[in-house]
Amino acid sequence: MRRISRLARVAVGVASLALAATACGGTSTGSDSGGDGGKEAKGLAIAYDIGGKGDQSFNDAAYAGLQRAEKKYGYKGADIEPTEGETDADKEQRLASLAKQGYNPVIGVGFAYGPAMEAVAAKYPDTTFGIVDSVVEGENVASLVFAEHEASYLAGVAAAKATKTKTVGFVGGVDVPLIHKFQAGFEQGVKDTDPKIKVISQYLTQTAEEGGFSSPDKGRAAAEGQIEKKADVVYQAAGLSGQGVIEAAAKAGVWAIGVDSDQYKQEALAAYKDHILTSATKDIDGAVYALAESVQDGKPLTGVRTFDLKSDGVGLSDANPKYAGIAGVQEAVAQAKEGIVAGSITVRSE
Repeated sequence: MRRISRLARVAVGVASLALAATACGGTSTGSDSGGDGGKEAKGLAIAYDIGGKGDQSFNDAAYAGLQRAEKKYGYKGADIEPTEGETDADKEQRLASLAKQGYNPVIGVGFAYGPAMEAVAAKYPDTTFGIVDSVVEGENVASLVFAEHEASYLAGVAAAKATKTKTVGFVGGVDVPLIHKFQAGFEQGVKDTDPKIKVISQYLTQTAEEGGFSSPDKGRAAAEGQIEKKADVVYQAAGLSGQGVIEAAAKAGVWAIGVDSDQYKQEALAAYKDHILTSATKDIDGAVYALAESVQDGKPLTGVRTFDLKSDGVGLSDANPKYAGIAGVQEAVAQAKEGIVAGSITVRSE
């Protein structure tokens, strides 16, 4: 019978996962039907989503988790870039290659890895696989999913407090269910705070292949259009394309809200940081590291692992000093977070 761990809220922190570190060197992947030849595990490997390393967001957060694991365990991990226009077969080959080389765990960053991981994990039962932002069933697979809608709700509250024009914007990279969660939470947070505020929402593309997550020019154009319609706070969930949104907001002298990582702190966005009000964060870094740690501990995480507000797996940053200067924003966000965690506020995911 296939063993699937129950859906559980897990804290991203090391202590809350109760996973003790062991000596570096990792566990052996052993011999399996994929023909890994019993090679000793080399450590964590990650395969990036569209946009790749340098997106200052989603993929870079995963890379930070890899760096933490390398520093902790003294091994050399691997990180592999996607290719333009690649197929599921390309992703499958990439994951299989990493497993065959002895990397453990192997993590696919993004829901696009779902079909490939389902196929590859079955062929390499002694390797632990992880996937970010999707659920893949398998005895050796950990599905690392996040309550993006909860963090986005807080972003909506902040936007409602910050707007002076009573118009705010949302830019989604690709019109897919995952990004719908960001939009739904944001719009609800705005409307629950002030029903009179107008929310302009837009998706850059219908498919990832069209560049919705990898085209700053598309993000810039979308934000400029919303700003022309009087939006003075623009929230983006668009991967690398989000850099264009932030650039447009800074150029126009309005607020941008970042996503996934605390984008106020990203070096590549330093020129625009004064206009990054806050960011709806996901502790992808911590989730990736936690899976690597569990393999080192000899007790690999499997099943669905949900990172939410209650476990501090998602949140809202306050790094920009100007954030505290917005009248009532800190109190309103704190109250909203308390309500979500306590269950008195139910945030829509679509």
